[in-house]
Amino acid sequence: MANIKSAKKRVLVIATKTARNKSIKSAVKTAVKKVDAAVAAGDKAAAQTALANAISTMDKAASKGVYHKNTASRKISRMTKAVNALA
Repeated sequence: MANIKSAKKRVLVIATKTARNKSIKSAVKTAVKKVDAAVAAGDKAAAQTALANAISTMDKAASKGVYHKNTASRKISRMTKAVNALA
């Protein structure tokens, strides 16, 4: 454990930020799983609503720095292609 006051503060701040990032990543993963499940089921209407939610969640995560903007953009693009491929 840290002995210096500033190091103790950094430990607390990092714990707070880690919890925030973990929560955001979990929300993104859940949203992506919902899109994947709808695509696998072949339900285009459900997939489109889930996709809109997933895009919003991923954009928020990218804006907060949890995901790099290019990574979020790539994942969104791939999900959109999968949803659009449904007949």
